[in-house]
Amino acid sequence: MTTRLEAFIDAVFAIIITIMVLELPHPQGQAWSSLLRVWPTFLAYVLSFVFVGLAWTNHHHLLRSVRQTSNRLFWANLNLLFWLSLLPFVTGWAGETHFAPVPMTVYAADALLNAVAFSVLIHVIRHDPANPPQGLGRRGRIAASLVAHVVSVVAPVAGPVGVWVSGLCLVFVALMWLVPDRRSGQAAEEKSGQGHTVLASGPR
Repeated sequence: MTTRLEAFIDAVFAIIITIMVLELPHPQGQAWSSLLRVWPTFLAYVLSFVFVGLAWTNHHHLLRSVRQTSNRLFWANLNLLFWLSLLPFVTGWAGETHFAPVPMTVYAADALLNAVAFSVLIHVIRHDPANPPQGLGRRGRIAASLVAHVVSVVAPVAGPVGVWVSGLCLVFVALMWLVPDRRSGQAAEEKSGQGHTVLASGPR
């Protein structure tokens, strides 16, 4: 059953968000200007929080379509969680350096690898005969988001203007995934009607 898998993943998402907020720097002073000095780190936190929230929401809808777990599914999920777990590190670096080109490139690269890992997870589920394909993400939206992620990684090379382009690409990706795929609901209804299949031992 997917219950233990979902519980574990939910815990990891919660820990990632907690680490990010704990790493926010405290303003050095009592004036409003002191608060304004930490705006880059706070902005990086907001963007990362949105990405983690979107990943959790879409991952939740994706798992609703899963009837049968497998070793492939477990490793695909661990791959996604690995890149997500790096978000607190790249978020802090990008914010503390005021989105300098190199930290921004690393931040965008981690976001790209998260998108690739999510695509791999969808691929694993899609090619499992036990799971319904209508509950998965649309290929067009996945391809568009991957292209935007690649641009966000390359753009900071151009300097400050490129950093802005990179940030806008990441915002564009976030807006694309604000609404989860409605087809996952149909798959969830079929799944609830037929029940879960317990993992068979051995790799698939």
